Amino acid sequence: MNYYRPIVSYGKNRPKHAMPIAGGNAWFSEVEKLSRNENSTIITLKDVPGDILNNITRKRSNFSGLSMSNAHVMGVLNVTPDSFSDGGQHYDVDIAVRRGKEMLDEGASIVDIGGESTRPGADFVDRFSELNRVSPVVDALAELGIISVDTRKADVAREAISQGAMIFNDVSALSFDPRSLNVLAESGASVCLMHASGDPQTMQDNPTYDDVLLDVYDFLMSRVELCLQAGIDLSKISIDPGIGFGKTIEHNLLLIKGMSLFHGIGCPILLGVSRKRFIGEIGKAQNTADRLGGSIAVGLEGLRQGVQMLRVHDVRETVQAVRLFEAMA
Repeated sequence: MNYYRPIVSYGKNRPKHAMPIAGGNAWFSEVEKLSRNENSTIITLKDVPGDILNNITRKRSNFSGLSMSNAHVMGVLNVTPDSFSDGGQHYDVDIAVRRGKEMLDEGASIVDIGGESTRPGADFVDRFSELNRVSPVVDALAELGIISVDTRKADVAREAISQGAMIFNDVSALSFDPRSLNVLAESGASVCLMHASGDPQTMQDNPTYDDVLLDVYDFLMSRVELCLQAGIDLSKISIDPGIGFGKTIEHNLLLIKGMSLFHGIGCPILLGVSRKRFIGEIGKAQNTADRLGGSIAVGLEGLRQGVQMLRVHDVRETVQAVRLFEAMA
């Protein structure tokens, strides 16, 4: 099997012979052809299979009512006592609701509400406790903006969707709970399928891959195909390579450098790098709150490669950066 990664340039002034990535401002005229058994080569557009070329270039449908021609910021709202960056800050319902409203006022297109930490080493949270954390916050915010529920559990997703959440953001790509696919198919909600190697308690215990870029691509492609076979429309599906979830620093960097490969799957891409450990290690920032600069830098590299959504803690600052980035296209 061959894989095709567009070599990306960015800006509205696209040469006539170049083609857009996902109908946006990123474009390409050459492609890196990758294989598990051969060295990569650079090829022209005419040598890319038609179905892959169509997936890369096709303008994406609106996702949960959001135009994928523009970049969007998803605000992280963890209603947990132990999330890696903001655990405990929004554990109180009133504080969480207030912060969710602030995120929307600051320009977040989506507020992503999670009641179970998935940081490395995090303990499992039963569905009843998770529901008690998530439900009142979703209920209070659903009429104010687009809400995503960050959960691995079908019961939590079903309840949140019934309260108005529009996106099921599952770090296990619907593999943790066998009922999740049915919840998604029956509800008509959108989904974000994320790659993670192992569960939170073990995922950073010596993660290994044959080829991290191609392995993650194959996994996400297989999960998208599973959704399509269940009758879920492609316009309802987005993908996330899962930076930091069962990956070393080297794995993370390889995924970010090769991010444009994932356009070949044909779905919008959500990138979550905000305050991640690798940013702290490379950027010499031990405290998570000191990782804003690195988070924005990596997020903008994702946008340069055509990523449509950034999942972040620092909404106001990231929205400002995105607006300036797009203004200079």
